[in-house]
Amino acid sequence: MKDALRLEWQLFQLAMRFLTCLPVARDVDGSDDLRVRANKYFPLVGALVGAAGAGVFWLACLWLPQSAALILSLAATLLITGAFHEEGLANAAEGLCRGAGRVQVLEMMVHPGLGLFGALAVALTLALKLVLLAHMPVIFAGVALVLGHMIGMMAVVHVIATTPYAHSNGLQVAAPYITGDGYRFALACAVLILLAGSMLFGPWPTLFILLGSIVLGQAFRSAMMRKMGGYNSDCLGAVMQLGELGAYLGLAVWF
Repeated sequence: MKDALRLEWQLFQLAMRFLTCLPVARDVDGSDDLRVRANKYFPLVGALVGAAGAGVFWLACLWLPQSAALILSLAATLLITGAFHEEGLANAAEGLCRGAGRVQVLEMMVHPGLGLFGALAVALTLALKLVLLAHMPVIFAGVALVLGHMIGMMAVVHVIATTPYAHSNGLQVAAPYITGDGYRFALACAVLILLAGSMLFGPWPTLFILLGSIVLGQAFRSAMMRKMGGYNSDCLGAVMQLGELGAYLGLAVWF
């Protein structure tokens, strides 16, 4: 039992190391097998990042207007993740909007530079998040941050499990992968966190959160499949961001 718990803690730390800039033990084994198995903790790490953002938000609301508190919350989550997913969104938007075909799209994502489409995608996504959350009651906005980050990471796990990886020509990169057991574990974590959130929101608002995330995430997945025939690491960052944004849009529609 001790060895099993130690292994799970190691897998969780690997997921934390991959998705955040938070310090983890330096002696954590990062073998390919363990990295694959660590993917099941992505939704849980997402929920923790969202919880950190919610904590900053609620604390800042004691002294600042809600909109200012949300900006500080956003800054905190960007520091925690190193803007990892926002960078992926920018690269994916640049490639998908400017690339004429699969090869060109992938090349632009590998060497994107700072382009207009990428900058607009990130700016509009962040602005929409702030506006939507600013018009929610303070307690609801904080819980929405937790659920939004978690659902965004569950969307990443789902894409990894169900979508082919689009390799660049001449560049053989190990594709992300998750086992069947890992996917079921991630899904169970996501369902439990959603059920906890439904204790505050109620079942219907929680359903709208889920539907909003699915609709926006699937819309991006359709564009990605049409242009690339699969996904790459940048697309996963975009999936996370749009899955999170979709959750807030769904909740805003309900309100």
